[in-house]
Amino acid sequence: MDILIYAALAALGAGAGFFISKTILSKDLSKKESEAKEKAELILREAEIKAESIKKDRMLEAKEHYLKLKTEFEEEANRKKNIIIQNETKIKQREQSLNQQQQNISRKETELDQLKDQVHTQQEALKKKSEEVEKLRLSHVSHLEKMANLTVEEAREQLVENLKSEAQSRASSYIKEIVEEAKLTATKEAKKIIIQTIQRTAAEQAVENCVSVFNIESDEIKGKIIGREGRNIRALEAATGVEIIVDDTPEAIIISGFDPVRREIARLSLHRLVADGRIHPARIEEVVNKTSKDIEDDIAEVGERTCIDLGVHGLHPELIKMVGRMKYRSSYAQNLLQHSREVAKLCGIMAAELGLNPKMAKRAGLLHDIGKVATEESDLPHAIWGMEMAKKYKEHPEICNAIGAHHDEIEMTSLISPIVQACDAISGSRPGARREVAESYLKRLNDLEALALSFDGVSKCYAMQAGRELRIIVDADKIADEKAGMLSYDISQKIEKEMQYPGQIKVTVIREMRSVAYAK
Repeated sequence: MDILIYAALAALGAGAGFFISKTILSKDLSKKESEAKEKAELILREAEIKAESIKKDRMLEAKEHYLKLKTEFEEEANRKKNIIIQNETKIKQREQSLNQQQQNISRKETELDQLKDQVHTQQEALKKKSEEVEKLRLSHVSHLEKMANLTVEEAREQLVENLKSEAQSRASSYIKEIVEEAKLTATKEAKKIIIQTIQRTAAEQAVENCVSVFNIESDEIKGKIIGREGRNIRALEAATGVEIIVDDTPEAIIISGFDPVRREIARLSLHRLVADGRIHPARIEEVVNKTSKDIEDDIAEVGERTCIDLGVHGLHPELIKMVGRMKYRSSYAQNLLQHSREVAKLCGIMAAELGLNPKMAKRAGLLHDIGKVATEESDLPHAIWGMEMAKKYKEHPEICNAIGAHHDEIEMTSLISPIVQACDAISGSRPGARREVAESYLKRLNDLEALALSFDGVSKCYAMQAGRELRIIVDADKIADEKAGMLSYDISQKIEKEMQYPGQIKVTVIREMRSVAYAK
């Protein structure tokens, strides 16, 4: 019983505690709910304020963007408007120009029609005049035929027959006299003279080639000659027109070129550069120019010495230079100066044996090939050209005839002429004296250079690599960079059309611009 009472009391206490706790809890919940509502309202008010601020900022940005777009649009519209106005102005100007051109064309057409009418009138008048002239000529011919009782053809045939008979009679009589006189002494005397002259003038002939060797002390000097990236070699080749070959050959540099004068200039220039030690492009150009002047002086000295040795005096200075230039010229691999000296001696001996003037014969023999070394270019054969040069410098007519007739281009009118011809044949006919292959090779190289020099704007031209390369230096003031490529193509096409050669030829056009000023 007591237990039940205690239990009931306990249950009542628990219910009262639950009720009290529930009452307290409900009060706390209501309090927290009111606080939460207040916080929510505060957050809503702050959010509304912030949203209003953001709205205002976005509206301002939108207005600024709108104004910016509006300004850009107006500027673009104004620009396009200006372009349209400019185009309209250009179109108007072009229309005016076209109208002016049309007027000019119309005026020129009118003038052309007038000229056509004038030409037609002149042609008609000319035709009438030619008809009148032909009538007068025919009447004149008929009048002459009546007076002579011969037609034109009959008169022409009669004149030709008379000239033929007279020429044949004179020629036959002259030939008969010469033959009768020559039969007596020709064979014996000719053999005697030829044997004597050959015995007295047997001289060694130096075979000309196209290669010179420059010896150096060490390979270190070879490196200085080559220069950085080969610039010294290129500068020397451009200045002299020869090819410098630097290979594994110890203590030697090969100078290759078909022109002996250029090879000699290159050899002497290398010698002076190595002795000086200053080897660079500017110095190379200076030394080459000085060496070229020295070679010209040497040519004049050789000419004077040759004339003194042969006893030929009173030559014009230009002829003396031509004689000296023969030292650097070959004819079928035979040195031209040695050949001319030999011919001069032979001519002097033959003239003395035949009772003619030996000094004049020597003079003619020495000058018989000057046409090969003349500085002026000509399409004439060297004998005719040499005769013209001799006439120019007031040589004796017999000497001029001997020069021009030694290859039978003209008729011989002097007794010295056949002597020069015979001595030229004697000098060139000995075994080993000449080699035609070398001459044809040199002629091809000269033709190559002459062909390139015929184009406008080409200042210098060098045939190199045994004629397989053609280096052309053009004037920078006359030839632009674009035209240089076209020039190389035009030259290559002309070479293909006009020349015969083995393999292929490389055409290189070099355009260089130099500006020089001196500070004083």
